[in-house]
Amino acid sequence: MKNVTFSADERLIEAARRKAHTVNRTLNDEFRSWLEEYVRRDEQASRAAMFLDHVLQYASTGGHRYSRDEMNGR
Repeated sequence: MKNVTFSADERLIEAARRKAHTVNRTLNDEFRSWLEEYVRRDEQASRAAMFLDHVLQYASTGGHRYSRDEMNGR
């Protein structure tokens, strides 16, 4: 595991340590979780965009414009 150094307001760091302690975790544990989620969100957004691009290749009305009633019809 690689060490990384950040700078932040001392009061903010202490408050974050106390908050992490309330759930029996360290500030490092919380940071690692945040970092994983931060990266995962971008990956999920990319996968969702690729999926939509793929689906939209097959979604077509053939030029027909549906009325509001047609779109809401069951």
